[in-house]
Amino acid sequence: MPDALTDIVKRYTDSQAGSGPFETPVPGLTFLRSDHRKHPAHLVFKPALCVVVQGAKWTTFGGQRFDYKPGQALVVSVETPALSRVVKASPSEPYLGIIVEFDLAVMREVLEGLEAPPPPVSKVQHGIFVTHFQGYMAECVYRLVRLIDTPQAIPVIAPMIMRELCYWLLTGPHGGEVAGLALANGHAERVIRAIHALRDQFAEAVRIEDLASIAQMSPSAFHRQFKALTAMTPLQYQKQLRLLEARHLMVSGVATAESAAYQVGYESPSQFSREYSRMFGAPPRRDVATLVPAAI
Repeated sequence: MPDALTDIVKRYTDSQAGSGPFETPVPGLTFLRSDHRKHPAHLVFKPALCVVVQGAKWTTFGGQRFDYKPGQALVVSVETPALSRVVKASPSEPYLGIIVEFDLAVMREVLEGLEAPPPPVSKVQHGIFVTHFQGYMAECVYRLVRLIDTPQAIPVIAPMIMRELCYWLLTGPHGGEVAGLALANGHAERVIRAIHALRDQFAEAVRIEDLASIAQMSPSAFHRQFKALTAMTPLQYQKQLRLLEARHLMVSGVATAESAAYQVGYESPSQFSREYSRMFGAPPRRDVATLVPAAI
């Protein structure tokens, strides 16, 4: 199966223009490819199963790094900014990856149908972990990927495979984490509500007291559990969202460095430039000048 999966992903990405990510006809299924090792890239992960088919990669959430390679998958249960890098890739053996986004409504339905649902974790933990990509879970992804060749079957078969994949995730060794984090039960549910509020209003001034109120916690307890879940503080989370959005606005050509700074909530362009340089390694204009040719 691994060789067959590699062949399908490579064949599909060979037929596509650009550098990806490559969306497929299957909803929520995306392929990744890189023919060379890459510099670290900042991005926002959504809840998903991130499978390495060939090559290797690492991703850092806050201060915690996760390395994953063929036979492994990164499970992300909470939307969060991250720094990611392809560390093993070449033209002859490119890095190949598969992303399967979680449909949380389907996940809840499957959980509710289990005779013996996994007990959610008793305390908030990082919403990210690396697991072995094998057995029934790997078979589900393989069958999902194969649907690309039979598009007429996708609307009927893909939802059934996604339900089965949810079942194996929930009944696997990390079932409690999936139930407690991806499905947002208990403390995690309240923290995730606050994360969504912060994400939707990242350009506004943030008060920990307001976020803690959304999570129905004291400010100190909220701060502690937010960091346990995302590996960063609320202010660090907000800052990364702001800078990522500013970078997107500038690369898209819809904003200058100064206007992007104001749009994402900075009152001082000089502070924006300092924090941007710390995150991306170069001042805004110089960084964007290197990115725009690659985006064309």
